[in-house]
Amino acid sequence: MQPLLLLMAFLLSPRAEAGEIIGGHESKPHSRPYMAHLGNCGGFLVREDIVLTAAHCARRLCSSITVTLGAHNIKQKEETQQKILVKKAIIHPDYNYPQCANDIMLLQLEKKAKLNANVRLISLPTMTDQVKPGMVCNVSGWGRLGVNTTGNGKLHEVELEIQSNNVCSSRYKHYNSTIQICVGDPKKIQTSFKGDSGGPFICNNVAQGIVSYGNDKGKPPRVYTRISRYLPWIKSTMRRFKLLRTQ
Repeated sequence: MQPLLLLMAFLLSPRAEAGEIIGGHESKPHSRPYMAHLGNCGGFLVREDIVLTAAHCARRLCSSITVTLGAHNIKQKEETQQKILVKKAIIHPDYNYPQCANDIMLLQLEKKAKLNANVRLISLPTMTDQVKPGMVCNVSGWGRLGVNTTGNGKLHEVELEIQSNNVCSSRYKHYNSTIQICVGDPKKIQTSFKGDSGGPFICNNVAQGIVSYGNDKGKPPRVYTRISRYLPWIKSTMRRFKLLRTQ
């Protein structure tokens, strides 16, 4: 990784970490084949050589980043797993730490993933896609199963309801409905939390959000990056880093 990127990685710090799954259940093994494990963060495969994740995860990544694809239990060496080094991390140029705005990052892999039943791409939204309050979508992660409970290494998931914007704007000073989604019923103990930031928020088999930040005690709602807002940047960046040739 370039020295400048390394420096940025150490300087970037999230306002509040997010990503673990509380109040959910273990996923059916390999039912979420787009999931990527990045150590202390999650991500998802959007091109054979590109993983999408949260920008604030940069501070947790060392100079040698390995992405694990095709995993269910990250504590075991599964035959389905593909471990690929990251060639380059591209943080959104307007990522802002105090507001945790534009919390999105692309990771270019050193080689293409081998797509199969256990490793697949997830679709991105269109510019006109809308997610509305009341919609129930899915988020997955490998983190803790409670605020004071460690995870068991297996992928877990939970169904969460999108909230009206005022539910988050009343709780988070810098919440911006243009670029963020308010997720999780405040009356339920179900949420993403620490340890697996950058995971996808999936609505009707489309990645609509990225786990970003929230209350440090794990109380919903939490804030997710709105992917549709960043499609021009995502597409132009992926064009700039042309698809790797088959090796």
